[in-house]
Amino acid sequence: MKNKKTNTKFTIIIATLVILVITYGTYKYMHSLAHEGTDDAQIEKKMNPIIPRVSGYIKKVYIKDNDYVKKGDTLFTIDSKEYGLKIDEAIANLATAEGNFEVSKADIGSVLASVSVSDANVKSAQGSIETAKIKLELATNDYNRYNNLYQNHTITKQQYEQALANKQEAENQVRILQQQQKATAFQKSVYQAKSNVSNKQTDVAAANIKRAKSQLEAAELNLTYTVVTAAIDGQVSKIDIQPGQLVQPGQSLFYIINNTEAWVIANFKETQLNKMIAGQKVTLKVDAYPDYDFKGTITSFSPATGSRFSILPPDNATGNFVKTIQRLPVKISIDADNDIEKIKLLRPGMNVDVDVHIK
Repeated sequence: MKNKKTNTKFTIIIATLVILVITYGTYKYMHSLAHEGTDDAQIEKKMNPIIPRVSGYIKKVYIKDNDYVKKGDTLFTIDSKEYGLKIDEAIANLATAEGNFEVSKADIGSVLASVSVSDANVKSAQGSIETAKIKLELATNDYNRYNNLYQNHTITKQQYEQALANKQEAENQVRILQQQQKATAFQKSVYQAKSNVSNKQTDVAAANIKRAKSQLEAAELNLTYTVVTAAIDGQVSKIDIQPGQLVQPGQSLFYIINNTEAWVIANFKETQLNKMIAGQKVTLKVDAYPDYDFKGTITSFSPATGSRFSILPPDNATGNFVKTIQRLPVKISIDADNDIEKIKLLRPGMNVDVDVHIK
């Protein structure tokens, strides 16, 4: 009788377990028809790196590890004495360039005046030559007439010689004026060459002014870069800098994490992607906060599997091939109707269980 009761209890237990297993298996099967899930997922947030634009020694640090900051808050300052001196130097260079420009303008004005005088002298010389040629023509005509009269013994030798002297004097006068005209024209060409040089010197002086202004603007801009401010609202990471430390442009010092915007990167097996599309709703369970279900939406799919973005991507053609199921990163946005305070609690890198509602 006792064995019979024991067998009955054992049978009931076995039957109950079988029913539970069948029920659970049925539930999981039905759930798998409408859902795809993975636990290979992490929280992501925008991490803004703090990178100085100028080199120098840190003067003062205004924040501590994990502080919350607002956009525009001063994070730290770099010693600005050197950059102040560069501004003074740039101002002096600009003053020198402007002075050189004024001197060049004065020089070109003087040269242009000389060109004008030379041009007037050339024209005056040309007029004098024309007058001298007329006189030469008259003297030549008189000479020819007196020569004929002298040959006929009509006039005296003195009159003939006077006519010859007048002709020779007129010829010399024309020759002298022509030489003077050439000298004046040469002088004009010299002044014109000086004018061209002065014009180029003025252009160079104007370019030097622009260069000096650019250097001054760059120096003033670099001075503003000695005060490093927050570009966004958020929480700073661990601060590994201290006063007196030398920093360089492009050196990543720490991060500011934007706590108001978050998303999930879930790595699904390639065999799970058949029915997944952008826009499907997702339930997210964060390991750190299991009592709250976050709502999300599939935003996009990565253009390649995660292994392709590794430093040394696998190449199956170079060795023995063993088929391995690949995973594809899927971006899931966290919907705006979630509790914003809960979103602020999320931290990049936290593990997430993802449940995609494919139906």
